[in-house]
Amino acid sequence: MNTKSMSTKSLRRARPAALVLAVVAASTVALVSCGDDNDSGGSGSAQASTPDASSFSGMTPSALKSAASSAVASARAEASALASSASAAASSFEASVSAEVARASKDAQNELKDVKGQGNAMSDVAMTGKPRAQTSGLLAVVVTITNKTDKKASYAVQVDFLDSSGKVVETRYVGAENLAPGAKAQPIAISTKPPEPVLTPKLAKAQRY
Repeated sequence: MNTKSMSTKSLRRARPAALVLAVVAASTVALVSCGDDNDSGGSGSAQASTPDASSFSGMTPSALKSAASSAVASARAEASALASSASAAASSFEASVSAEVARASKDAQNELKDVKGQGNAMSDVAMTGKPRAQTSGLLAVVVTITNKTDKKASYAVQVDFLDSSGKVVETRYVGAENLAPGAKAQPIAISTKPPEPVLTPKLAKAQRY
């Protein structure tokens, strides 16, 4: 084999390798070019960017803390509003009843101030509790006064509210005027004390006059 034939064979073998190198080089240039196009700074090197928070579902820690604080504040405001509403309802209930019995209460207190013992009409008076759901949480009792005599009569009644030790915490007065024989009246005695501690109503005095 002569030298010219060997050179031709070598060239034929080198062509595929050269082709591969050319393809790799072209790919590298393309990648660098893509990097240059996307890099606003023109540095030509790939840089990591900060993820856009808006692309996440859910909330950031600061947002969660803010939402929790808002929920607590809202709950407190609602509780305060409910308490104020209950207090207003209780005051309204008491005012509506007091408007009806204010004068009778004052007259009853005056009649009872000089009465000794329990008075002469304990058997004409009875008490029943009124559901707190109907009194906005206040302790109230319905005092039923029945004229068991054969002529008109007026009545003065004293109701004491006692604590668990039996101590009188509050006293209320109710009354009825000019009840006909056999007629009934049902004034309401209301304690203005808080629901706790629980008080017990007691019929202390009843005077017929």
